[in-house]
Amino acid sequence: MKCPFCGSKELKVIDKRESDEDTERRRRECISCSKRFTTYERVEMLDLKIVKKDGRRQPYDRSKILKGIITSCEKLAISSEEINKIVDEIEAELFRMESNEINSTIVGDIVMKHLKKFNEIAYIRFASVYRQFKDIHDLEKELKSMK
Repeated sequence: MKCPFCGSKELKVIDKRESDEDTERRRRECISCSKRFTTYERVEMLDLKIVKKDGRRQPYDRSKILKGIITSCEKLAISSEEINKIVDEIEAELFRMESNEINSTIVGDIVMKHLKKFNEIAYIRFASVYRQFKDIHDLEKELKSMK
């Protein structure tokens, strides 16, 4: 690992703690420039594949879930830490599943379940894209199901 400020490889860990179930937070200091920064360490499961609706298989990509949630939370008072925590929870649930291949619809349903608990507006925004609402009636039906 290199210092993001000066590029030096001379670093020391000054604080280490568990951030959540699957992530470890480390506070580091560069010996060369004395600047501090935080890194997060998590186990990476390389063999998880997502099966798309058309049958294609793609490697799991955390950034796709993160992007979808960031978009649905846009202009809401939700911090990036909260968003990362949601993605961590979703990811942990996916990795606990028995299979190395998961249908994309299952991933979408898991994302919706977590967003529904977290923020109703973000949930509706995500659902409108994920479920491909055709008109206002689809939206009304979804809103009624939330009550």
